[in-house]
Amino acid sequence: MEINIIDLSGKSAKKINSGLFDEPLRPDLIKRAVLASQANRQQPYGPHMYAGLRTSAEGWGPGRGVSRVARLRNGSKAARIPQAVKGREAHPPKPEKDRTEKINDKERAKAIRSAIAATGNAQLVKKRGHKFQANLPLIIVDELSSITKTKDIRSFMEAVQVWDDIERAKIKTIRAGKGKRRGRKYKRSKSILIVTDEDKGLFRAARNLSGVDVVTYDQLNAELLAPGTSPGRLTIYTEAAIAKLEEANK
Repeated sequence: MEINIIDLSGKSAKKINSGLFDEPLRPDLIKRAVLASQANRQQPYGPHMYAGLRTSAEGWGPGRGVSRVARLRNGSKAARIPQAVKGREAHPPKPEKDRTEKINDKERAKAIRSAIAATGNAQLVKKRGHKFQANLPLIIVDELSSITKTKDIRSFMEAVQVWDDIERAKIKTIRAGKGKRRGRKYKRSKSILIVTDEDKGLFRAARNLSGVDVVTYDQLNAELLAPGTSPGRLTIYTEAAIAKLEEANK
């Protein structure tokens, strides 16, 4: 596949041949890889093993005309049992539970290759809600990695006609459900993913742009390329990153 290399002003600099974007789309593998990535960073959680059991309560036994639940020594109030106030939880989450998910190495690698190919499909990228007028895939000269100022990043994105997606990601939406009262009331969309070969100041320059992620080629995973298991994220690659990815996927 012949691809244009774009310079920082948005003009075509040269052309290269790459097979990275010829991989067939496998949404099933991409979904498995993303869900495994999310599951494997979960932290163990659950109550203390003695929660609700720190009490002097004992059962009265038969013959008292009351139920045989555990009751406090200095009274008749029920304790310890799940249906009592401040009693133990009946079936609490277990901290020792294994919440990880396994996926074969070859399947994960194929999922990443498929997700990379999806970033070159304009129809899929627009289906995710991204706003842009550029031709995909977007491969930029290596000078992009050396940008150190946010205003220069903005100028570049306006030149290649992807800045509208940053504006789209600035819009906050209110989360449905109880998360609103747990410190995560608002949600923001993911916007552009920038893949480079090394950090020469680009990470710092782009970190304050809404929804933007900047990673090196060796940090790529299915979740970055397909947030929420939906392939087709608007992605910008540097020329050196494409060369390194082709070498890694031989």
